[in-house]
Amino acid sequence: VQLQASGGGLAQAGGSLRLSCAASGGTFGDYVLGWFRQAPGKEREFVGGISRSSISTYARDSVKGRFTISRDNAKNTVYLQMNSLKPEDTAVYYCAAKWSPYTTGYDYWGHGTLVTVSS
Repeated sequence: VQLQASGGGLAQAGGSLRLSCAASGGTFGDYVLGWFRQAPGKEREFVGGISRSSISTYARDSVKGRFTISRDNAKNTVYLQMNSLKPEDTAVYYCAAKWSPYTTGYDYWGHGTLVTVSS
């Protein structure tokens, strides 16, 4: 499956952005999806994920209550709604997909989209 993230840009602290990740080349509903980010000079970190049928979503503590992950299997797209943005959310954001919900590693990765949050 090929993944393409979009929707990044410049936002002010307290603002919102919605990232999208469109998939092609596979059966979208078969995959568990996740969002990751990598800030300048830091390691990539897991932001959150969503199960195949959207029954389960999970997010790192630092974004809980601010970021929401959703998916539309009919549109082959996963979203990351980011509210109450903070400068520390500045990073390149990546979407990823995996077959198994029981493994930590992801099988497919998209190119990132840059999010910059100004104070």
